Amino acid sequence: MNHTTLLPTTEACAIALAGAAETSSAGIVSRTLLQSPELRVVLFSFDQGQELTAHSSKRRALVQVLSGACDFLFNGNWSRLEAGMLLHMPPDHPHAVRASHGPFTMLLTLGADAAAKISSL
Repeated sequence: MNHTTLLPTTEACAIALAGAAETSSAGIVSRTLLQSPELRVVLFSFDQGQELTAHSSKRRALVQVLSGACDFLFNGNWSRLEAGMLLHMPPDHPHAVRASHGPFTMLLTLGADAAAKISSL
């Protein structure tokens, strides 16, 4: 599998998420922690004012805010998400995120691509 991930796909392993998070004023930092055909886990670090514009994904997504707070666009409205909150988004759900309240980190967990699963049946 991908050797640039922080966690191996073939063995059990623990990682300190706070130590893996890196913030940069030059841009959003994303680090793939785990990638397999069934699951992708990415750690994102945003500095004040950084944002991802509206987009969608073919995959089911869980977003967990680990530190700080952000504004997240889902269901057509902006909502403040704070550390400890978990957001679920079904496939093809439009969303955006911005660091309006200072730096923050979030963990993104993506399930398998629904279209890929259907085509493999």
